[in-house]
Amino acid sequence: MRTLGLIGGMSWESTATYYRLINQHTRAALGGLHSAPILLHSVDFAPIEAMQRAQDWQRAADTLVTIARNLEHHGAELILLCTNTMHIVADTLEAELDVPFLHLADATARALRRAGHTHVGLLGTRFTMEQPFYRDRLARHGLSVRVPDAPDREAIDDAIYAELCRGHVNDATRQRFLAIIDHLRTAGAEAVVLGCTEIGLLVQPSDTDVPLFDTTAIHAAEAVRAALA
Repeated sequence: MRTLGLIGGMSWESTATYYRLINQHTRAALGGLHSAPILLHSVDFAPIEAMQRAQDWQRAADTLVTIARNLEHHGAELILLCTNTMHIVADTLEAELDVPFLHLADATARALRRAGHTHVGLLGTRFTMEQPFYRDRLARHGLSVRVPDAPDREAIDDAIYAELCRGHVNDATRQRFLAIIDHLRTAGAEAVVLGCTEIGLLVQPSDTDVPLFDTTAIHAAEAVRAALA
């Protein structure tokens, strides 16, 4: 099994889920006491979030490239960026690596296409929902992407940074997210992408009959398949 290099901490709440899921999938595949060989660099999220707010993507890219190269230098054979939003610099990151980079949006798109969906809703931070880097990546796979309206996008973004990234899971917020998911279905979405790694901490498939695609779970499962291939 190839050694996985994880760039996490954005936020650590979802990085902990990555670690658990990757090891659970590895044990299911290999049995016994097997677990995944992982190198994890968990960043201090506060400086990264400040770069996001300032939209200083070049500085963010430089920071993550340095981390990724260090993971590669220490033996990582496959790199994962454990955050949807920071895939805004994924092309720069991938270009600087000599080992494969598993793009989260590609993994998600493949899962959607395997399930037969072509029209999807997308939830995430305002950067993920409003800037083209993520929607365009999904569109390369033949997916039509719809995002919530502006007030709902603001509510989702606020909940991610003020609540979920801080480990706060509130039922009132869950109900707001479920209402937004229903609106997307009414607007034609066949499924909804939970395009922030923290949203799966709040909303579960059992909460709605709309098919939900949790990017954290998808990314972790595909990472194990790729590492074992």
